[in-house]
Amino acid sequence: MTTLSASASQPLARQVSPRVSQSVFDGSRLRVVLLVDVYEGAQQQFLEAYEQLCNQVASVPGHVSDQLCQSIENPSQWLITSEWESAPPFLAWVNSEEHVRMVEPLHSCVRDTRSLRFHIVRETGGPAPADSGRRLQAAPRIGDGVIRHALTFTVKPGSEEKVAEILSDYASPKPEVDQNTRLCRTSLFMHGNRVVRAIEVRGDLLAALRHVARQPEVRAVEEAINPYLEQDRDLDDPESARVFFTRAALPAVHHVTAEQEDPGAQRHALYYPARPGRGMELAELLARQDEKAADDPRSPVVRSTIFQRDEVVVRLIDVRGDLDAADPAQVLGIADPARLAELTTLSSKDGDLKHVLGQARADLVTDRRSPEA
Repeated sequence: MTTLSASASQPLARQVSPRVSQSVFDGSRLRVVLLVDVYEGAQQQFLEAYEQLCNQVASVPGHVSDQLCQSIENPSQWLITSEWESAPPFLAWVNSEEHVRMVEPLHSCVRDTRSLRFHIVRETGGPAPADSGRRLQAAPRIGDGVIRHALTFTVKPGSEEKVAEILSDYASPKPEVDQNTRLCRTSLFMHGNRVVRAIEVRGDLLAALRHVARQPEVRAVEEAINPYLEQDRDLDDPESARVFFTRAALPAVHHVTAEQEDPGAQRHALYYPARPGRGMELAELLARQDEKAADDPRSPVVRSTIFQRDEVVVRLIDVRGDLDAADPAQVLGIADPARLAELTTLSSKDGDLKHVLGQARADLVTDRRSPEA
């Protein structure tokens, strides 16, 4: 008989805050599940590509193990599972250019993929050795049913005004994707020549992204900004589109909601350009500060979502009252100018955090909510 094990010999990760509905910074182990649909007749090619890939992945820091499974009902369906010491090393790898190059041999034999990521909360079997470091998530998170994701890319310098005009002037796609999935909100910002598009979805994120991509009004906007992109793409070429959107993905790594919400809060985006190799560390610092602020009734920030990929860190915040009248230290999430200078390329004049806030603040292009969100 197997038992559900969470004994003292299997250390739990740090206690989770009930206000944090999403975070990759628990320190608990991560299970990644990749569902793969292989083209008919390409099974052997896929297996050979996987064996080459798994040999490379084995040397990635934080990787523990993986398994490759083939369906007993449909030989075109495969399942890859992997275990990681925690989420940050996996995200650092899967969002890297190294990963983009590493998985390229799989593309010619794979029709479709779906990636799912889970923190390990409990597991069956005997207790692990006390010194194994195999930590479990201490408690389940209680979310609001909303999935948050973002895309970011840069446009050619000098085209910012034209791009903002294009991105603000289009008809919203239908919010209802299917009976289980609905678009809730799309917020689009620009910081210099960087575009950040954050979306909130209730239901299936992948289904929502595919739904939006198929909408004629959205496709027209994407085609219209093509000439201004710094990274070329051809939306009629599946491989070109896949590579572009893979590089543009900006995953949410932390979300917190304060005790006292305000439906009239205004949405803002702050861009923190991290120093090389410090993006994840910066995102974790902001997450810790937001977690503390969520318990402070004086904080003007009622919701915060942190997105991070490499050195790009974006913090989407809903603020009570006038942002310019708020305490810049509370809004920025980092009160120490020395720490800011250590982790980011933002500069403060004699410790003036209002000046830093002005540098980080992105311009709102459009913020759209579905009627029933």
